[in-house]
Amino acid sequence: MTLTADAKKRVVLPGAVPGDVFVYEETRRGVLLKLIYRHREPRKQTKEQAAKAVKRWKSLRGVKWEDLRKLTRDP
Repeated sequence: MTLTADAKKRVVLPGAVPGDVFVYEETRRGVLLKLIYRHREPRKQTKEQAAKAVKRWKSLRGVKWEDLRKLTRDP
């Protein structure tokens, strides 16, 4: 497989996704890229899961929904 760099020295790697982190090493035989971190998208919560998370959130205990809405909205 042949890869070509563009004017900004970028190369598209097959199988790589945005957010992946690689280590670049120069060896006697060429260049070596090692994948050290693969970015994973967080799973989206359903409305029920989000509501349960808000109810479990300790800093919101005793705060009514109307009061929270007033605190987080612009007047």
